[in-house]
Amino acid sequence: MENPIVQVGHPVLRERARDVTPEQLGTAEFRALLARMTEAMRQAPGVGLAAPQLGVSLRVFVLEDRAELQAALTPVERAERERVPLPLRVFVNPTLKPVGDERVTFFEGCLSVSGYAALVERWREVEVTGLDEAGAPVSWRARGWPARILQHEADHLDGVIYVDRMHPRSFGTLPQVKARFGGLPIAEVKRALGLEVPGVEAGR
Repeated sequence: MENPIVQVGHPVLRERARDVTPEQLGTAEFRALLARMTEAMRQAPGVGLAAPQLGVSLRVFVLEDRAELQAALTPVERAERERVPLPLRVFVNPTLKPVGDERVTFFEGCLSVSGYAALVERWREVEVTGLDEAGAPVSWRARGWPARILQHEADHLDGVIYVDRMHPRSFGTLPQVKARFGGLPIAEVKRALGLEVPGVEAGR
């Protein structure tokens, strides 16, 4: 099957997505969109997908981080990233706010920038509020990798892609990144890339 996920360069990825209206919630069309998003995310496979990535300018995303997607990580990588299995969740018209002031840096990829990864600094903990797939109010406080997924997908709804936030010198193909940095603690990765040099972290 042809990959339905639109790639960087498509204008929908650079627009602020439209709010989902009360009239759209619960419709067969909206349920079908959520099903397509979930299927595309799982087939990729990925841990999150926003509607604009399927060419639909609506403020909704899905996320899910299954245990099998974490199987290749070392215990050090899993612990540093605070990555834990995450069941499927849907957020409609979400609003994110940071909790605390701690920020952490790890590699990110994107299904709309296929085949590449780079280091991105994100809030360690965030709170998301919005609606679920049925239109009921939801609020969730997340930290570690779930918080990173939330920030990445919420960015898509504002026309922001991770390459806008990345450390440019860390950008590389997935095979290169995995071969050079796979299994290393993030402090060693940053030192290898010269990101511990004063001014580099802050200035990006």
